[in-house]
Amino acid sequence: METVLHWLLLVIAVAAGWFMGRWGRDGSVGRQRIDDEEAVRDRLQFLFTNYSDEAIENFVQALAVNRETVGLHLSVGAHFRLKGETERAILIHQNLLARPELPARYSQQVTYELAMDYMNAGLLDRAESLFHQLLGTRDYSRQASDQLIELYQQEREWDKARQVASTLTVGYPEAELKKQLSYLTCELAEDTLRHDDRWGAQKLVKEALEQDGTCVRASFLQADIHRRQGNVADVEQALLKVFDQNPAFGPEAIDRLMKVAREKGDVAKLVKRLRKLYGSWPSTSLLLALVEAVERASGRPAAIDLLREELEIRPSLRGLLRLVEVAGYEKGMTTDEGRLVSRMGQLLLANRPVYRCISCGFEGRQLHWLCPSCKKWEKVQPIQGVEAE
Repeated sequence: METVLHWLLLVIAVAAGWFMGRWGRDGSVGRQRIDDEEAVRDRLQFLFTNYSDEAIENFVQALAVNRETVGLHLSVGAHFRLKGETERAILIHQNLLARPELPARYSQQVTYELAMDYMNAGLLDRAESLFHQLLGTRDYSRQASDQLIELYQQEREWDKARQVASTLTVGYPEAELKKQLSYLTCELAEDTLRHDDRWGAQKLVKEALEQDGTCVRASFLQADIHRRQGNVADVEQALLKVFDQNPAFGPEAIDRLMKVAREKGDVAKLVKRLRKLYGSWPSTSLLLALVEAVERASGRPAAIDLLREELEIRPSLRGLLRLVEVAGYEKGMTTDEGRLVSRMGQLLLANRPVYRCISCGFEGRQLHWLCPSCKKWEKVQPIQGVEAE
């Protein structure tokens, strides 16, 4: 029965190929258009869904390839890839690329589509090879570069990704591409620092800031290098720079700044600086840091008054929990109600995401410099609001 079906499909394919060939020629038939291309794709999908790979190969081999039908081939191939049937998409695009009658102007497009098939199938070596073929071409160099960078990021081959990104920014000096290049350089810097090569890491961080002066991660890495070298003043300077680069990451900078200050016993000295920062870029993390500094410098009652005053203006769950905590200590006891409020608050915070991508909405409790969802750099930021910052 299967053999009969194969022969039936082959007859249909030959007829379709003959018709497509006629459709592409000059003359009355050649001037006719297929009004409902979706209907044609649906019929082809039915055939491809219900028959074996051998039958599909017979069909695509029999279908004519010319400037009028290439679009149909590509459309069906793209449809299969979107449906997750990557092997069938590969079959169609491989067949197209192997056909000597394929018009030369479509060669790059088919190569790109086949490379995308390989990417989706996880055949990264094949995809890489085809994307490299397209580098420098007029129509597909940019797309191929973008895909190569994504491929290398996926494989964590940061140096290769940086090389492609560096070449890309020469032809396309866009701010987003410069940021991408800067963050790829930061990945190399972090790997270098992991091997305790501080001088090499410092050199790469400097390059990253030259590529994009607003790169927050470069400042954090710079602070880490200074901390390892024992340069506390330089650590503070690097962390405070974050507020000028991207204030959304201020809470991250404050957490690191307070950690260094606690190690040195200098928290009380930060009151003036923290007040100024909080006045310009208010956040829960900054408020709690300021309250801690005020408590060290002026005592717990002053810290409680400050916290109460600010929570009236800018309520937050973390601030409320801190108020319950310090007020209980001030009274020399912690009530059952206070413990219950703290426990319920902690449970609420434990199940809440801390970071959200401002580009695609991805949420999580861990900071990702490269969004796992949309693959964009520096878009995952601390969440603002009553239950967050």
